[in-house]
Amino acid sequence: MEVLGIDIGGSGIKGAIVNIKTGEIISERHRIKTPEPATPLAVAETIKSMTDFFNWKGVVGCGFPTIISKGTCKAHGNLHADWVGVNAEDLFAKTTGLDFTIINDADAAGLAEINFGAGKDVKGLVIMVTIGTGIGSGAFFNGQLLPNFELGRLFYLDGNIIEKFASDATRKREDLSFKKWGKRFNKFLKHINTILSPDLIILGGGVVEKFDKFKAKIKVKTPILVAKSQNNAGIIGAALATTTR
Repeated sequence: MEVLGIDIGGSGIKGAIVNIKTGEIISERHRIKTPEPATPLAVAETIKSMTDFFNWKGVVGCGFPTIISKGTCKAHGNLHADWVGVNAEDLFAKTTGLDFTIINDADAAGLAEINFGAGKDVKGLVIMVTIGTGIGSGAFFNGQLLPNFELGRLFYLDGNIIEKFASDATRKREDLSFKKWGKRFNKFLKHINTILSPDLIILGGGVVEKFDKFKAKIKVKTPILVAKSQNNAGIIGAALATTTR
């Protein structure tokens, strides 16, 4: 079965057609810049541009960068504040005329890795961490999703959340070397290790393509693996989420 998977991020919106039985992307990957400001209407129009690009007529799975409950945004993450309380499934369906399944973006990435990648057949607690504009996270116990684990929103210093200290966007904004940023990110992982004692941590997002540049600074006892599908995990998992409704 083929499904269009879309991964909405703070800086870019990516999409591709996915074979959800194998987890394979079977089309080119298309990327559109996230609109600024990323209001509900602006993002919905961008999503329509994405579905039009693929001339898509079927169901769509979509990863969204905030807490999602029954299709409704409970926070706005790195998008516009107007998203709070908006049912994204209904909005995108109305804009495109297609049936949408919306899931937290890190949960989506985790679904891909649990079913097809680094977390396949792993027992116990697996934490998926996506590193980008923010820090997303998904939690799985014995392969079952525990939705909306927003570990990047944990408070760290002076009332600021930890993703403002250790995200990839922060690395770029502060022009940090990978070694200096790696030390920061390691603090985040050590904190997660202390409070959750996971059996495995999987790292995803575009920055993991450069894991060799900062892996020497990652010093936690929990096993760390890079997502098998790397920055495509969110697309694959979003498509897969359409089967879990």
